[in-house]
Formats: sequence, C-alpha cells, structure tokens
Amino acid sequence: MLRVFGHFSLRSEWQLVKVDYKSIFSRRCNKDDYQTWHLHNQGEPCVMGERKIYKKRKPGAQCSLGRDYSQTVVSEPCVCGQGDFECDYGYERHSNNQCVPAFWFSPSSLSKDCSIGQSYLNSTGYRRIVSNNCTDGLREKYMAKMEKCPGKAPQGLHILTTDGKLVTEQGHNATFIILMEEGDLQRTNIQLDFGDGIAVSYANFSPVEDGIRHVYKSAGIFQVTAYAENSLGSDTAVLFLHVVCPVEHVHLSVPFVAIRNKDVNITAVVWPSQAGTLTYFWWFGNSTKPLITLESSISYIFTVEGMNTVTVQVSAGNTLIQDTKEIAVHEYFQSQLLSFSPNLDYHNPDIPEWRQDIGKVIKRALAQVTGIPDEQILVAVFPGLPTSAELFILPHKNTTERRKSTEADLEQVVEILFNALNQNLVQFELKPGVEVIVYVTQLTLAPLVDSSTGHSSSAMLMLLSVVFVGLAVFLIYKFKRKIPWINIYAQVQHDKEQEMIGSVSQSENAPKITLSEFTDPEELMDKELDTRVMGSISTIANSESTKEIPNCTSV
Repeated sequence: MLRVFGHFSLRSEWQLVKVDYKSIFSRRCNKDDYQTWHLHNQGEPCVMGERKIYKKRKPGAQCSLGRDYSQTVVSEPCVCGQGDFECDYGYERHSNNQCVPAFWFSPSSLSKDCSIGQSYLNSTGYRRIVSNNCTDGLREKYMAKMEKCPGKAPQGLHILTTDGKLVTEQGHNATFIILMEEGDLQRTNIQLDFGDGIAVSYANFSPVEDGIRHVYKSAGIFQVTAYAENSLGSDTAVLFLHVVCPVEHVHLSVPFVAIRNKDVNITAVVWPSQAGTLTYFWWFGNSTKPLITLESSISYIFTVEGMNTVTVQVSAGNTLIQDTKEIAVHEYFQSQLLSFSPNLDYHNPDIPEWRQDIGKVIKRALAQVTGIPDEQILVAVFPGLPTSAELFILPHKNTTERRKSTEADLEQVVEILFNALNQNLVQFELKPGVEVIVYVTQLTLAPLVDSSTGHSSSAMLMLLSVVFVGLAVFLIYKFKRKIPWINIYAQVQHDKEQEMIGSVSQSENAPKITLSEFTDPEELMDKELDTRVMGSISTIANSESTKEIPNCTSV
C-alpha cells in the first residue's frame, strides 16, 4: 500500500491518494526469489572498514517482502589500510600521500599542558575515519601513542589584556592574560610586575587562566613584565600599558597680539594636569592637516596679517576635547596695562565669558570717547584679582607699504588714548548705580613693537646711557675723598667753621663750647654729600616717574 498526499493546484485543498499493489504482488517472496549483492567501492569490497553482502529480490520476481525480511546477509571487518585513515588536526596530506604538520601547527604544543610524571597521547599525524570499523593492519602504526610528558623550559611567553587594548583608565580594573606556547604549566613559576611598584607571583599557571586584575592609581606609561621559570629555563614577556585619566577641560593659552614672521609660543593647559600620555593636534588658520605633537607647547610663525585662528585637540584614550582662540597678527603695535576702580572687583566672577564681555565694553567705551575705530583697539582682561587688562593699539589694515606714516599715526592714536585715560574720561556702567573708571597703570618696556632692527638699536643705546649715568653717580659717591675739588671744598668749609667758633667764644653771655665737641669737617662733608646725592637721585626718580612715555610689549 502506497499513500501520497498533496495539492493538485495552489488553491486546492489537501488530497490523499492510496495506491494498492495487491493485485500485482499476489504472493510473498521465498528464498528462490532472492539473490546476493556485494557492496563495493570501484571494485574494492571493503567500504568503511567492513565487507558487506546483501540479498535482494531477483529481477522479474513479482512477490511481496514479508515482515521478517533481513537485508544484510554478511558483515565482517576488514584489515586497516591507508584509505581508512585521514590526517589528524594540524596535519595536511602532501603529494606523497603522507600527513605532515601544517606550517601553522607545532606538534610539541600538545604537551604544554602536561606535567612531568604524567602521560599524554602523541599523535602520529593520522586518525581513523569516523565510523570506520577496520581492525589490525596499519591501525597500530597510525594510532596515537601514549607517551610520558617531557620536561620543557618555558618558551613563547605572551602577555596581553582581555580586551586587546593597550590603554586603560586610571582607577579601573586592567585584566592581564599570560599565555605560554611551550613549557610545563604545572611546574612553572609565574611572576607579573605591573610596573607601578606592585608585583604578584604564582606557583603555576592554574590561578592565572582567568586573568590577573590590577588597578592603577596614577596615570602614565607602565612597563608590565611577565616572567616564567622552571628547572629547565625561563622566558620573559613585556607589555607597555598606557594608563590615562580622562581629560575634562583644555585651555589654549595664546598671546592676544603677535608680530608677523616672529615665533609665537602657544600652550595648551589640560585639566586634570596628571592625565598621562596625551596627543595634541594643532590647526593654524585654514590648514587641513594638523601638526601632531606629544608636547603641550608649540612654536609657530604667522605669515598673514589679520585675525588668525588656532585650534588644538587633545586626545587621551577614547576622549577628545578641543579649544579655539584667535590671534591678531600685525607688523607692529603698542600696548598699555589698564586698571579699574575697586568696585569692579566686587562684581568679578573670574570666568572667561565675563572677561570677554568686559573687554568688549571697555573697547566700546574707548572708541566712544576718543573716536578711534574699533579695529584699532583690542582689550584683553586678565584672570584673577585685582581686575586688570591690557590695551593693544593696532595699525590700520593694509598699511605695510607706508610704514613711517602709519607709525606716526599710531603715535597720535596712543597720545589720544592716554590723554583720555589720564583725565578719567573712560568709564562705563557695569549695572545701574555702578560706574567703573578705567586708569592707566604700569607701562610696558619697549617703545614700539615691530620686526625691524632700527628701534631695537635705539632702545639699546638708551639703556646703555642710563647704565653709564648710574655708574658715574656710584663712583662719585664711593671715591669722593680722592677727588681734588671735593677736598678743596671741604677745607674751605673747615676754615669757615673755625671763624664762626671764634666769634661765638668772644661773647660773654654765650656758653663755652670746645672745638672737640663739633663734628669733624670731613665727617660733616660726608653727611652733606650723602644728603645731596640722595636728594638728587630722588629728584631724578620723581621727575622720571612723572613722564608719560608710551611703551609697547616686545614680542
């Protein structure tokens, strides 16, 4: 009976068809209806290590098989031959039909988990095919053999982290894994030095199979060293681990104004300061390729006048932060320190945004009072208390060709600004009822900042003249007794004092005073000269301090 079910079409219901062969097979088969059949593989009677003989119905015999029908007549094992084996793991068959180790496989690695005194199965490079039932023959030759574990020195020692990265964060667990290609794992001592003054030791590899955890308390680059040793030798592995502290803020420290074609030092201040190994990416102007350094400072030469943009990105592990500043670049400029009335300090929160806003307010006040264009004034408020700032006076744009005339114009601008500041005309309203006055404070040292050599030579001559005048005053004071005109002046003074003493002694009502009670003429002269010299120096100092000479910052 044969049953078939299915669909006649995609939309039809299930159909069941029964085919009855009883009309064809009217009787059951007997032994004369069967014949034997030998299973073979291209004439080879042994298949999968067995020789099998089956019986099947003769062609033309129209009889049905009974329930007691047995298909297999004979099944017996064969002697193992070359075809009953395949190459073992790590081996490959070459052209000569021999199994040899593959280039990536080391047969000795099978015994690395084996300790002295134990045994292990050493592969011959062959293994019997699964479900093959052959016996004897090549079986003994190709089967893996039990051998005693050899003693080996540690070789191929490796140390790595569980996530495969060479960077970890300060205060977090760093897990190390130690691997060894060859050696007695059970009788090999392991020592791991974390590089921060802490090390651990183990008698064998069993405790380190799941990894060794360690927490670094400081940032930096640490040399992690693994050392394996047994009675036959030793091996060492090294790993350099970067421990970083996530950076939270970066401040780009740049000058507000710089000289064209002069070196400018730029510094990136990172917080926290102990962040470990950092990488700095510097962009200048419209450059598309950054300069990459491991130092937080860089020196750069600006060749284009005007406002130049500087951007720094700081990379620490997976963290990347940046800061951007602008620098005004000119051929020359002048600068002046400013101070303010004390009431400004009470409202100073000392944050960058507040300083930027106050700088704009001061700039607007200066422009309103003096009528000077905004592009020629730059005000930078310094952090900290008391509140102070620096005023930069810049030349007109595109005035490089008429240098001398623009320098004279700049001097006039400086004079106008200083007059307004000295007369307390520059003030602004911080909030209703709070008026802040802007003052001129300490002047800078150089007369005019530029890239030429003429002004630097004049400044040097002025400095040398001041030094010579001071040296002359010191020599006069130190060696005054050896100078002839000073001795004559002292002798005349001595004669005059003698006459005055004589006239006083002739008076009857005057008390009697001996000559010894008077101060020695030379001592008196010393004191008088001291007084005159100190007085002249103080007079010079006072006269110097009253002069208002505009100075500039030398870059």
